[in-house]
Amino acid sequence: MEIVYQREDGLSTQEFINILLASTLADRRPIHDTKRMDLMMKHCNLVITARWEGKLVAVARSWSDFAYTTYLADLAVAEAFQSIGIGKELIKRTKLASPLAKLILIAAPKAVEYYAKIGMKKHEACYMINEADEII
Repeated sequence: MEIVYQREDGLSTQEFINILLASTLADRRPIHDTKRMDLMMKHCNLVITARWEGKLVAVARSWSDFAYTTYLADLAVAEAFQSIGIGKELIKRTKLASPLAKLILIAAPKAVEYYAKIGMKKHEACYMINEADEII
């Protein structure tokens, strides 16, 4: 099975939604809010894909300044293609596309142990809020 990897910053919103549905990420993304999904795709600036026989089987969607920080927002691999190294290769290619920058991500609950297993370091000081009025 030959997987073709490429940078594909113009990936369509529908193809992105389809890979989220084929992976385990659709439950945690606003896939039914087309405007929001369009914005997610419009404003990312580093997308690496994996295709098999032309079909999208995985995607790594990131934002990067290419100098200090790359944030890997989504790593989605179709369930039928998991556990064969595609996710690891997408992470590697994302890092290679922004070699000066630190690669940062927030692990999905099912993937917490995966990232340490491939050599990423856990960082204990991550914070987040969902709404501005949460700031006290």
